[in-house]
Amino acid sequence: MNSPASGSSSQSFDLLDERIRRWIWQEGWTELRDAQERAVPALLDADRDVIIAAATAAGKTEAAFFPILSNLLRDEPCQASVLYISPLKALINDQWARLDDLCKSLDIAVTGWHGDVSASRKQRFFRSPTGILLITPESLEAMLVNRGASLRTTFAALRYVVVDELHSFIGSERGMQLQSLIHRIEIACARFVPRVGLSATLGDMQLAARFLRPKPARRVEIIESKAAAQDLQILIKGFLKKPARIELEPGLQSVEMEDAVPGSTVDVANQIYRALRGTNNLIFPNSRRMVEIYADLLRRACEREGYPNEFWPHHGSLSKELREDAERALKAGDRPASAVCTTTLELGIDIGAVKSVVQIGPSPSVASLRQRLGRSGRRKGEAAILRGYCVEAELKSDSDFSDRIREGLVQSIAMVNLLLRRWFEPPRAGGLHVSTLVQQILSIIAERGGCHASELWQILIATGPFEAIDKTLFSTILRSLGKADLIVQEKSGLLLHGVLGERRVNHYEFYAAFSSDEEFRIVAGARSLGSLPVARPLSAGQGIIFGGSRWRVQEVDAEKKVVFVLPDQGGVPPLFDGSGAMVHDEVRAEMRRVLADASPVTYLDSKARGLLDEARGYFAAANLGQTEVLTEGAHVVLATWRGDWVNDALVLLLRAEKQDALNRGVTVEVSGSSVKAVLEALRKIAAQPLSIAEHALNGIGNLDNEKWDWALPDDVKRAAFASLKLDVAGALAQAAQIVAGVPRDAV
Repeated sequence: MNSPASGSSSQSFDLLDERIRRWIWQEGWTELRDAQERAVPALLDADRDVIIAAATAAGKTEAAFFPILSNLLRDEPCQASVLYISPLKALINDQWARLDDLCKSLDIAVTGWHGDVSASRKQRFFRSPTGILLITPESLEAMLVNRGASLRTTFAALRYVVVDELHSFIGSERGMQLQSLIHRIEIACARFVPRVGLSATLGDMQLAARFLRPKPARRVEIIESKAAAQDLQILIKGFLKKPARIELEPGLQSVEMEDAVPGSTVDVANQIYRALRGTNNLIFPNSRRMVEIYADLLRRACEREGYPNEFWPHHGSLSKELREDAERALKAGDRPASAVCTTTLELGIDIGAVKSVVQIGPSPSVASLRQRLGRSGRRKGEAAILRGYCVEAELKSDSDFSDRIREGLVQSIAMVNLLLRRWFEPPRAGGLHVSTLVQQILSIIAERGGCHASELWQILIATGPFEAIDKTLFSTILRSLGKADLIVQEKSGLLLHGVLGERRVNHYEFYAAFSSDEEFRIVAGARSLGSLPVARPLSAGQGIIFGGSRWRVQEVDAEKKVVFVLPDQGGVPPLFDGSGAMVHDEVRAEMRRVLADASPVTYLDSKARGLLDEARGYFAAANLGQTEVLTEGAHVVLATWRGDWVNDALVLLLRAEKQDALNRGVTVEVSGSSVKAVLEALRKIAAQPLSIAEHALNGIGNLDNEKWDWALPDDVKRAAFASLKLDVAGALAQAAQIVAGVPRDAV
């Protein structure tokens, strides 16, 4: 391969500034990668929006910054600035170190900006706002709130806005905040500023383009890497659940971890230890609690065999120091180290190459699984390795639908199949996001020292990202903020902060659009059962599964974040009750296809193959390819095979018809009713117009899901909740499909 320094193999290389070409040559590069070649002509003249999509470690950062820096170097000395926005402080630190080496040789300043960066370094940027500014949305929010008067000066020479990990923002409160902040900066600049998105490949790149520039005046150019697909090795192992060796009793002391947790958990830990010891890996259980359990079991295995510990926990509840210990151990590369982690290590923090990725149970999503796998197989010639571990229940005469279809295993298979077909969940866009709108209203008032309602409408809705809000809803929101003392209106019509608004905006917690994970405590009588984030709809009388048992909701105290429950004699709960993540329609449809298919799944071990055969046998015997309504003990089971947005909405609609419904994953389960009664309720639901059906949401007790929901009227919160968490139209269609498949005289 010719060196790009010769210019004979790369037209794009010749377009770069000579100093950057020299740096590339000194680094020993022999060619530009596919995305880097195509990004140079697209970005060099700062005249368009661009998305660069490629797998982790495919050189997206260099693809963007080689032409961006070449553009900045057209001025001697550099007079322009670049705003780089990242979702994580740790990513900023990584990119800071990565860019600083290159930029020092170019005499271009690189300024990292977050809470750990000194005030003096930040002041230097304000005195000379040139070079690259690396920042999070929250720090950018603080800048607009506290330095609004100097915003035009600060970004007068802004040449590009770069958003890293673009896919992680789409559809979230942070994403709406980011869209609003970028739009406000562009208003301050009073000109078009090119936006550059760096992203993993999404199933719908046009959705990413619409997110990057919601109201494009020109086409967003998409550069999707054409690099050959990564080699992938997959093995999913099956296990049967075993009880703990010792049943824990109150006051029992000095119980070994291996005796206190289910025997199947110990079996999985031992298998992981034997497969991974001596290498670097990432291990993903589906909860912080299981991270701690597996990290402890694996550490103890090292101690028993006389090895230094190789397994480190990593999750958001750990201190920064403990998380960084795990990151340093992985990155050092001088000894084996594996992290047992949550989603904290999904994004592009530099932890070096890992040999394999372990997924215990199903991944939260196909997109998440793809992101995790991007960490493996990064060394030349190495394949990415996925090891899956699925635990299923022993089947008994009273085993339920979920256990009989081996739901956890089949969901894992479905997600791998979709991954291999390069399908990923499109981010859910189009929600109202009224909570984030409240924050942006208060932020703009702070930035400008006051603002008229018409200006807020123009900035945030008419030309901004909150286009789903109409004028009636906007007026309702403003009146509600006035009642909450967040804003007041002068006689001139100017909106200012109220007393409470002033206090809230001046607190550091204001800058984040999202709440930190607020968990609901689950309380039965005088006993606290534990806590968990509750984003799914809950109402009094509803059945839930928690801690391996069935419970009936007595009351939801949204203010104190408590769910009061009573034991529910609804039968044995399934072993698999999901990981809390919302599952997409396409995943559940693929699960049905897996069960209906007879062909072998080649990446399963013999135990997992046997479990799948059992599930396929039940699927065929119950005629589940044709049957959507069946009975199971005292329950009517609706096999919808739909995602959680539809199933959660269908549960609410059934409960409004006095049916005791529960979302159980691939099914909706109705207790204490008959098939005839359930079908009659579904007929009523299917006949409802959407506007009437949405009244079923009145019983939801946990509407305060987002940070500023407390300041909004219930009907606004309900509409926002439905737009983000439910698919009511899909539920109506599903009800119609079920009743159409069962003739009236067949029951």
